[in-house]
Amino acid sequence: MSATGSLFGLAYGDSMGKPTEFQRFEEIVREYGPAGPSDLPRGALVTDDTQMALAVAEALLEQPAGAGPEPEALTTSLIKHFVAWAHSPDNNRAPGMTCLRACDGLAQGLPWAQATQRGSKGCGANMRVTPVALMPGLAPATAAGIAQLQAALTHGHATGLAASDLTAFATHLLLTGTAPADLVPALRERCHEQRAVYHGTWLGDELWRVPGRQSPEDFIAAGWDECAAVLDRLAAALTRPDRDADPCRATGEGWIAEEALATALLCFLMYPDEPVRALGRAAATSGDSDSIAALAGAFAGARLGMAAFPPEWADRIEYRDRLARAGAAWDRP
Repeated sequence: MSATGSLFGLAYGDSMGKPTEFQRFEEIVREYGPAGPSDLPRGALVTDDTQMALAVAEALLEQPAGAGPEPEALTTSLIKHFVAWAHSPDNNRAPGMTCLRACDGLAQGLPWAQATQRGSKGCGANMRVTPVALMPGLAPATAAGIAQLQAALTHGHATGLAASDLTAFATHLLLTGTAPADLVPALRERCHEQRAVYHGTWLGDELWRVPGRQSPEDFIAAGWDECAAVLDRLAAALTRPDRDADPCRATGEGWIAEEALATALLCFLMYPDEPVRALGRAAATSGDSDSIAALAGAFAGARLGMAAFPPEWADRIEYRDRLARAGAAWDRP
C-alpha cells in the first residue's frame, strides 16, 4: 500500500496505453497478443493524464500543512498549475479539448465556474484525481470536495464530479487495506450515501444552476445515479469475467468519466494481484486505453506498492523525479 506505487502505477499504465489509445481491439491483439502489452520501453512517455495528475499533486503539495487545504487557496493553485500545463511545450500528447477550452478561459481570467465546460463529463475529470486520494490526513468531506473541485474546474457535468469522487474513494480504500472483493460493494454504497451531498464549500453556488435542475442536491444526484448504473454493469461483468474479450464491451469505452472508472476497475479486479497483467488488459481496449490503464495502474499501485512492478520501469518512465517527490511526501510510515 503506497502513494509512490499509485503514482508510478498511474504513469506506467498511461505509458502502456499511449500507443494503443486509437487502435481497434483487433489491431492491438494482432500486435501484442490477447493479453496486450507487457513491458515499457526505455524512455517511456506518458500522456496528458500523468501530466495533469502531477499538476494536481503539485498544487496539493503547495498547501500548508495542518488542518488541510483551504478552498480559495487550493483553487488558485490548481488553476495556476492547469494553465501552466496548457501552455507548456510538453502539452503535445493529444490532450482533450474540454481541458484545453476550460484552461483557455482560466488563462483569460474568467471565474472558473464560467470557464468550465458544463456539458462535459469526459474522463479528463478523473484521470488526474489520484493525488487527492493519496494525500494523508484529509477529512473525508474535504477529500470529496477537493476531488470534485479539481474535476469541476474543467468538467462541470455532475457525473464528472461524482466519478472523480468515486475514483479517489476507490484509490483511498485500496491504499488503506480494503480487499478487492469488497471494493465494488463499498463504491455502490458510496453512491447511495453521497447521492444528495453537494459540496458547496468547494463548488460554490453557481455550478449547479443548469437547465432542468432545481437545487444543488438535484444537480449532483444525477451524477451519482449515472455512476451507480455503471457500477451495476461492472458488478455483472465481474460475475463471469472474460479475460480474452475487450473490457470495453462490458463497461464502456472510457471516454466519459464513469466508464473510465468502471472499465479501469474491471481490468484491475480481473488481476488484483498481477499488476502487469492488469495494465496489459487495460491497454488492450478499444476505447480510451491510456486513461483506462492509468487508473488501473493507480489502483494496483495503491494496493500493492512499487515492489509489485518490474523494478527497471522506474528508471524508464517520464517524470520519474516528480512522481517520486510527491509519493515520498505522502507515503505512510
